[in-house]
Amino acid sequence: MTSSASAASTPALAGRRADGPASALVVPAAATLLALMNYCALLGTLVDTAAGLRAGPTAQIWMMSSISLGLSAVLLTAGGLADDHGRRRVFVGGAVLLTLASVACALAPNAAVFVAGRIAQGAASAALIAGGLGIVGHAFSGAARARATGVWGAMLGLGIALGPVTAAALTGVTWRLWYWTCAAAAILLAVAAARSLPESRADRPRGLDLPGVVTMSGGVTALLTAVTVGRTGWTRPAVPVLLVAAAILLGAFAAVESRRRHPMLDPALLRRRLFLVSTGAALVTGLAVIGVMSYLGTLLDLAYGFTPLTAALLLTVWSVPSFASALQARRLTARVAPRPLLAAGLLLSAVGEAAMLGLTPGGNWWRLVPGLVVAGVGSGLANAVLARLAVESVPADRAAMGSGANNTARYVGASLGVAMVVAIATGGDDRSPASLTHGANIALVVSAVLAAAGAVLVVAVRDRQPRDAATPAVR
Repeated sequence: MTSSASAASTPALAGRRADGPASALVVPAAATLLALMNYCALLGTLVDTAAGLRAGPTAQIWMMSSISLGLSAVLLTAGGLADDHGRRRVFVGGAVLLTLASVACALAPNAAVFVAGRIAQGAASAALIAGGLGIVGHAFSGAARARATGVWGAMLGLGIALGPVTAAALTGVTWRLWYWTCAAAAILLAVAAARSLPESRADRPRGLDLPGVVTMSGGVTALLTAVTVGRTGWTRPAVPVLLVAAAILLGAFAAVESRRRHPMLDPALLRRRLFLVSTGAALVTGLAVIGVMSYLGTLLDLAYGFTPLTAALLLTVWSVPSFASALQARRLTARVAPRPLLAAGLLLSAVGEAAMLGLTPGGNWWRLVPGLVVAGVGSGLANAVLARLAVESVPADRAAMGSGANNTARYVGASLGVAMVVAIATGGDDRSPASLTHGANIALVVSAVLAAAGAVLVVAVRDRQPRDAATPAVR
């Protein structure tokens, strides 16, 4: 790996230490932990929250999907703004917005206000994730970057583990307490970031790409809205209209970016196979791993009668190994290149999902444990490597943009993955436990096949294009 040499050759990064200040890792890692806890919190409180807001089935679908909508639509834009106008500035802005959005959720009188608050929480989380990983990518290089991105990636698994359990525990007082807690934590993050993080930005700012922002955000919003509406009925007229709108807007985004002098997403990156591998693997991770795991707790509730807290506790069997393996991934980077590690992570996820096959009504829940552990280890490896490749597959002064692109792919994939699992597992009229577990088995097979296919593609696609001095060579 030649990231140290590359960083030294980049004016914006010249002279910085390979091992950055502790705050440049601690604060972004804490923000990612909070963002993922909040992302998953509703999994443990949906029943109580829906009852408190008098939300029907359709409203509940929007409640569950809204944060993904805000997150996916804003991530790439947030990354570009962070690189151009200051990563700390965007990060602090995201923390302040998360505070305000969380207060709105805590005070929400009805489902519509709550959904709006969750969309705003998603946008705020996008600023924290893209800006935070950009800060990490700028502050660390070489082996120190591999360790730092491993810690950052570990926060994804830990947040998924802690979010539903913490929120469900706080629901013993009121479901609104989680959102007050989130608001308090977010304002502390804003203060810590403003006081302890150095500012950093690209050496040559590109300016605001307004046409790119509008077409990209609009296209992703239309796509995920179509997926959300489709979960209430795929034959509804709004679904094809939204899909067509998404195709037009995303096509317009590609056309706009190819003609702009300083695009938000440089089309030249699409000729870098490492960037395509990194972004494609993030999409597969969302589609084949996060999608099925996000809905598994609900399936356990429907098919086995688990309470949300019990289902959340069982899913920690997956998320805790994910956290641990992401932390340990840094020990492998000196001996194993990132690409094989990423392929191994996806393959282990596939093996773990396949090991959970055979769900039956009244079956023993403990038979899921081996598969959850293996899938968790795989997920952690993939998270750690994807965090690293997100900043190493782009020019060194575009770390936040790389983070935004990579995580946009991840969370668009997660939204599509949840929709896929729901359609497969609950698509028929028969909602009996036998039908639900049969559908869940099929969803696990499809997810495992997709994850395995992603692993094969990661290994098969070779990085043949010439590299410039600003981009590290990563095998």
